[in-house]
This record gives sequence, C-alpha cells and structure tokens, in this order.
Amino acid sequence: MSADPLHRAGSPQRSTTSPPPSGSKASAIEVRRSSRRRRTVSAYREGDRTVVLIPARMSEAEEQRWVNVMLDKLAAQESRRVLGDAELAERAERLSEQYFDGRARPNSVRWVTNQNTRWGSCTPAEGSIRLSHRLQGMPEYVVDYVLLHELAHLLVPGHGPRFWRLLDAYPRTERARGYLEGVVAADRLPHVPGARGE
Repeated sequence: MSADPLHRAGSPQRSTTSPPPSGSKASAIEVRRSSRRRRTVSAYREGDRTVVLIPARMSEAEEQRWVNVMLDKLAAQESRRVLGDAELAERAERLSEQYFDGRARPNSVRWVTNQNTRWGSCTPAEGSIRLSHRLQGMPEYVVDYVLLHELAHLLVPGHGPRFWRLLDAYPRTERARGYLEGVVAADRLPHVPGARGE
C-alpha cells in the first residue's frame, strides 16, 4: 500500500508491469489503469518500482507516451537535489565502470560556475572534469550524458568517430543531446514581457 493516500483512490481496472527503459533508476514500471481516473496521470516510486496511474480508457500508444513523460518528470524532480562534488565524482566512477569498463579515471570531478557557454570540460593531462552548474536540476540522464562525454575525453581527446563510438554505449545519448539542444534553443528565444508571470 502506498504511503500517499492520493495514490490509493480508485480501483485499478488493469495493472501491467514491465522492465524499465535503459538508464532508468527503478527496476520495474507498473502501470495501473483506473476507471475512476478521467484525465489525470500521476507517478511515484514504490520501493524499487515506478508506479504510473492512468485513466482506463487510454490507448496503448497514449500509455507508452505518458509512461515516458512521467519517468522524465520523476527523474527531473529527483535530480533537483543538488549533488555535491564528492557525489558527482562517485557517479563518474560508476558510469566509467558501467560504460567504459572503468578505463576512464578522472583525478577530480566538480561543479563550476564559470562555464556559461558549454556544459562540461575535461583536461586530460590533469585528469580533471568540470561540469557547469547550469546542469543542476536537469534530468539525471542528461547529467550522466555530460559526465560520460567528459569521461570519454580521458580516453579519446577529440570528437572523431572513435569518440562517438564510445558514447554509443550510453542508450540515452541522442535523447540527452536533444534535451540540451532544446535548452540552448529556448535560451535564444526573444524575451516576451509579461510571460511566466513577469
């Protein structure tokens, strides 16, 4: 039983459990359909699984789309907790083990506030990786991609085919790149007075 009473309302018509998409933190995704739910979709973590609550009338395609939306939303909420430099270094070590067989070994990994035109940087000679503070609060898969990008530079200095082959191991590379491109594009949009309650 969920600790949140809002998630107990309504009897599910159908419940399905599936393995998580690559890069997801939870071990399984459970979709619960409810005939009492009309329009709203919600999600929460329950132990090692993610539960997504949807209206019973949704099609399979709508279900899949909403599962992806809610996984991203949960990941964004969870990543708003700012990682310290020590946690960032531990994360880099884990990612190196998982995707590069532990071959990329930075001497330091830290957040910096003086990188406003790039997301991260690496100095292979020093083994140092720096991530822009602007990444804080972005979804975990985006931060992981930037970390992996910089870790790959410890193995391959440029952006040639060998470099991109290394990043092909991370299943959310294209999605993360698209997210970051969207952030850059949004920053370039003209400021509209009165927008967002200004």
